[in-house]
This record gives sequence, structure tokens and C-alpha cells, in this order.
Amino acid sequence: MDGKSVWQHLFSTVVIVAALGYFVDIYDLLLFGIVRIPSLIELGLDETAQSVEGASILNWQMSGLLIGGILWGILGDKKGRLSVLFGSIVTYSIANFACGFVQDITIYKVLRFVAGIGLAGELGAGITLVSESLPKKLRGIGASVVAGVGLLGAVAAYFTVELFSWRYAYFTGGGLGILLLLLRIGVFESGMYTQIAEREQVRKGSFSSFFTNSRRLKLYARCIGIGLPTWYVIGILATFSNEFARALGITEVVKPGLSVMWCYIGLATGDLLSGVLSYLFCSRKKAVILLMLFTLLGTVIYLYGGVANPTGIYLMCLWLGFGIGYWAMFVTIGAEQFGTNLRATAATTIPNMVRGTVVLMTTLYGALKPDILPLHAAAVVGLICFGIGIYSVLTIPETHDRELNFIEQD
Repeated sequence: MDGKSVWQHLFSTVVIVAALGYFVDIYDLLLFGIVRIPSLIELGLDETAQSVEGASILNWQMSGLLIGGILWGILGDKKGRLSVLFGSIVTYSIANFACGFVQDITIYKVLRFVAGIGLAGELGAGITLVSESLPKKLRGIGASVVAGVGLLGAVAAYFTVELFSWRYAYFTGGGLGILLLLLRIGVFESGMYTQIAEREQVRKGSFSSFFTNSRRLKLYARCIGIGLPTWYVIGILATFSNEFARALGITEVVKPGLSVMWCYIGLATGDLLSGVLSYLFCSRKKAVILLMLFTLLGTVIYLYGGVANPTGIYLMCLWLGFGIGYWAMFVTIGAEQFGTNLRATAATTIPNMVRGTVVLMTTLYGALKPDILPLHAAAVVGLICFGIGIYSVLTIPETHDRELNFIEQD
């Protein structure tokens, strides 16, 4: 494959639109975390209520992601990848516009739940479509381009809130979604999916199929396990960076929102590198394990390396974000493990299952804190996540050169 052909594939309409879609997806996914305090203050909540209701709203959004991941995944295999790309963006764009007008906490929760459902479908459908459209040697790089560009949506969300009010930040998210919808009109359905679409004898989009076959169940569980360190970094180390700063004796203010932003800057950069590493190593597993071990080293330094100021915290979040830049590769591995009739379901549900484990991580972290230091509590949670992640990536089949034009039999 010559250089010109490579660039034509990587900058094809499918890749560009999937990347921009994920950009908007991440912008909207993280927006509530960034506008949580100003929006709840304007709605009249005191500091205690802000903490309680803020956590409740976030849980509603995460619940929407879990449910939406299953719904969109099944729809992507039953009705096509494009149906998810269009349907998901309409759902979360409308929800975000509505959030800009919200005056009531209960309505706020419902709208973030609906937004979560919409946001759940974007990445899995995009990665599935890109994986089935690109030559097998470029699938990893294509997925990395999608995620690398997309994750910069976190940076855009942070600065939008810094420059404008929280209501206008929601309006911006809704508007970006509608613009993206217009771009997607020219995108074509996956050829692999089209080949099986009319074959009624092929069972498509069966979520239960992951649990009725031991081989598929083990693969599915390992795919989820590979992703655990990513949301451990985001959901614990970056989100609670202010707590770790206090435990380290740092007296200056550390902003969790800024920590998350630096984490995502690193993540976007790492995602671009992970695809290149996979291409050079001819291996998904080698690229992922290298970045996972880099993240583990950074975690040890972050918690026990004597970071002494806010700048050090932010730099470590950048390091950790770069390390978990195998996010796109992890989703691609999930897509490549399963046949065309289950691929969208796998690629959409797996990352949302990982996001859902944040509830378990934060619960364990919170339960351990009263008895041991926050640093040690985070280390225990990290030991579990990295242990499962390393085992999963070492034992899962390599998929770098796998042909994807196959189906799963009952």
C-alpha cells in the first residue's frame, strides 16, 4: 500500500465524520462534570445539596450510558451502523439543548439520563464502521485518529465553560451535534454489514449471546478488563486530584476540572500513538501492554513519588492520560474479537460497561478512605484494576491481522 493510498484511507469521509462525532460526544459527556457547580448554584442549591444532587445527576447520566450502550449496540447490528450514528446524535443533541433551559433538578436528572443514552452509541458505532471500512493494516491507526481527535472535545468543553455561561455551553453542544448530523448525510453503510443485513437466518444484535457461550463470555469479560485502568485514571486519580493533593501536603488549590482536562490532552496524544505502535509492532496487544505499564509506573509516581505542587499534579495527569491512550485500541480489540452480526453490540457495550465500573471503583475508594489514607485507598483500587487489565491483555487473542468478514454462530 503506497503512501498516497494510506492518507486517502485515513482521511476518508468515514474516518473524519467518526472523529468529529466522537469530538462532540466527549464534549457532551464531560460537560456536566465541568458545569456541575455553576449550574447547581444558579439553581439555588447550597453546598451540601450540590454534592448530593451533583452525584445523583452524574449517576443518572452513567445509568443512561449503560442502558444506551446495550440499546444502540443491538440496534447497530440489527439495523445498521449508520442508524446508530444518526439516532444517537439526535438524542443527545436534543437533550443538551434542553439542559440549557433547565430550571428544575428532577428535570435536570432526566435530561442527563437521556443525554447518557444518546452518548452511549457514538464511539462504538464509529469504531465499528471505521474498522469494517479500512484495510486491516490501517484499522488501528484509523481508530486512533477517531479517538485522538474526539478526545480533544474535553479541552473544548473546558474552555467553552471558561469563556461562556454553563447554559451556552449546553447550547453549543447541541448545535455542534446538529452540524455534525448534516455532515453524516454523505456517509455510506459498512459493506460487511450490508452483506448480512438481509440474511434472516443470521442472528444479529443478540446481547444475550455474550453470556450463552463460554468462549464469547471469556472474550467479552477480558475486553472489559483491558479498559479498567483507563477509567481508574479518569474516575479516581484525575477526578479526586484535589484529595490526593491534600494528602501529599500540597496547600495550593488543585482544580479537578483542570486535572481532567490535562488527562484528556494526554489521552488524545496517546491515542494517536497507540495506533502507530500497533502498526509498527503488527500487534494490538504489544501496543496496549506497553502503554498500560507506562500508566502503572505513572500511578506509582503520582501516589508515592512526592509530588509537591499543583503543577506536578497536572503534569502527572498528563502522563497518566497519555498512558491510557490505548482507549481507541481497546475498543478496536473489542470490535475485532466478534463477528459482523455482533460487532456493533460488542464495540458499543464494552466501553460503556467500563464506564459503568467507575461506580464500583468510587464506592470501594470511598469505603477504604475512612480506614486508610486516600493515597493507599486509591492504590488498592488501582492494584485491582491493573491486575485485571494486565491479565486480560496477555490472555486475549491477537487481532491485528484478523479478517473481519465473519459471523458468530449460535
